[in-house]
Amino acid sequence: MSVFMDLNLSYTADKSRMQSLIETAAHLGYSTIAINYTYELTIKKSKVPVPTPIKDLIDKLPIVQGRCRPIRVLNRLTVLMTEQCHFKKTGREFSAFDLLAVQPSTEKLFHAVERGIMFELSYSAAIRDSTMRRYTIANAVALVDTCKGKNLILSSAAETPLELRGPYDISNLGLLFGLSDGDAKEAVSSTCRSVVLHGETRKTAGGIVYTMKRCSETPDQQEAPPADCEAPAAKRAKQLTE
Repeated sequence: MSVFMDLNLSYTADKSRMQSLIETAAHLGYSTIAINYTYELTIKKSKVPVPTPIKDLIDKLPIVQGRCRPIRVLNRLTVLMTEQCHFKKTGREFSAFDLLAVQPSTEKLFHAVERGIMFELSYSAAIRDSTMRRYTIANAVALVDTCKGKNLILSSAAETPLELRGPYDISNLGLLFGLSDGDAKEAVSSTCRSVVLHGETRKTAGGIVYTMKRCSETPDQQEAPPADCEAPAAKRAKQLTE
């Protein structure tokens, strides 16, 4: 069974609306959502927003429709770029966010974005306005053609519960954008999962995930592993510098 995600729900200080957004997403079958905050990099003296703790957004996380677990809520920051400038995504001020996104405002900046990233198509603007609907579809078709349908996620960028649609409806919308049936389904499930996993690795030391081989244990040693077990690479490096 696919795990569906919407990685772009617009943050609002209105707790009641925020709660309704989260509850509606769970009812529609989304297992994971991301609350999106925005930050314009080029504004002088502009501070990176601090995400509101999830417990302050909603008293109790709702159970996902068709599943026996509560919805997972992540924090996301979208950096708005109006000119090419240095952006250090590993900065300490960004560590409070699970996901980082960049929204370039010019075609030049769009091509300057590093390779190997995911692209996002948001559909809520097409719901709000008929003119924006035409622009959204045209831009989506162009992006799908450029990316060959790969490395794309579909999200809502919803500001109200009425702007949310179910994952199967969004998959059908992906077909309208030119995605294949398989790519459209992945755009709300497995590709989103890859984005979340990438965000988790960003929070580790240097973005590296390491594994540690466990030393063999005898029944008498299960509570206390041998002292010569090899330490993780990050820990060994720290010891060498002390």
